[in-house]
Amino acid sequence: MLPHVWGRPPQSFGKYTTKQVDIDFDKEPIGVGKDGKNVYFRDIWPSTEEIAEVVQTSVFPDMFKSTYEAITTGNPMWNQLSIPESKLYSWDPNSTYIHEPPYFKNMTMGPPGPSGVKDAYCILNFGDSITTDHISPAGSIHKDSPAAKFLLERGVERKDFNSYGSRRSNDEVMARGTFANIRIVNKLLNGEVGPKTIHIPTGEKLYVFDAATRYKAAGQDTIVLAGAEYGSGSSRDWAAKGPMLLGVKAVIAKSFERIHRSNLVGMGIIPLCFKAGEDADSLGLTGHERYTIDLASKIREIKPGQDATVKTDTGKSFTCTARFDTEVELAYFNHGGILPYVIRQLASDN
Repeated sequence: MLPHVWGRPPQSFGKYTTKQVDIDFDKEPIGVGKDGKNVYFRDIWPSTEEIAEVVQTSVFPDMFKSTYEAITTGNPMWNQLSIPESKLYSWDPNSTYIHEPPYFKNMTMGPPGPSGVKDAYCILNFGDSITTDHISPAGSIHKDSPAAKFLLERGVERKDFNSYGSRRSNDEVMARGTFANIRIVNKLLNGEVGPKTIHIPTGEKLYVFDAATRYKAAGQDTIVLAGAEYGSGSSRDWAAKGPMLLGVKAVIAKSFERIHRSNLVGMGIIPLCFKAGEDADSLGLTGHERYTIDLASKIREIKPGQDATVKTDTGKSFTCTARFDTEVELAYFNHGGILPYVIRQLASDN
């Protein structure tokens, strides 16, 4: 059966008119001829021989030759661009639009194995329905944000900030825009709305990026606490890449949106689900604790959907489900994420 992509003539239903697109072209006519007989798709569709004849009489080599001979003469500005001779892309360290991504820096040819989470601080404590729009850098760059500060320090005027979307190939901008949504409600701020959090060791209120930078500089892991439907909405890749760049090692939530959970695994972040009937509030978690996640030390000891024990420095202990749902996702986790996994697979094939 051919795909249902063509429509019938408009049909009237009261004052409304609609087109039908769910047509079985093998059995249903697409119209009526002048002679009053039904016309089927097969009656008008050209045969392979007819198509070949048209191509033979209408498409000539000179058409392609003339086009490609003139391809370099059409745009003088394009032709004046300098072309590097290297086979590798030459990264410009001063560019605020394109930056060499850090995903493969210090990567070894062997997988690092499962990464543990020890004495991690909670960088954000959320309720239900945190969407990828809350997480991912999006929209205009606020004048007081860490991303704005970064651009100003590099000589970019405010009128030229542009948007996060236009600078999505610069990880330094995008990391600063992660969790920068002005509508975020973070329980660590006691209901205050905005893109800041509490740096637990000092009690200071900082932008999320600035707090994450301090944690990373001190070699301290971080996690995110969340409610139900974490990561719902559009499957934005930066909603997983951004937290990874901030140093987030795990997200503990009541439930995850399907694609976002998979994206977290792909970036090496552990997705954990509270057991049914439990959440951070019912377990008495404030987000001011430090968290250690007990997973097996060897990848072959971890199974899809297995339990994991989470312990805090305040003496609390609870069980979560580690949401590695397939053996392939466990392989990504073993390699530190899907990107180093793919690189290692390509290298091993050569």
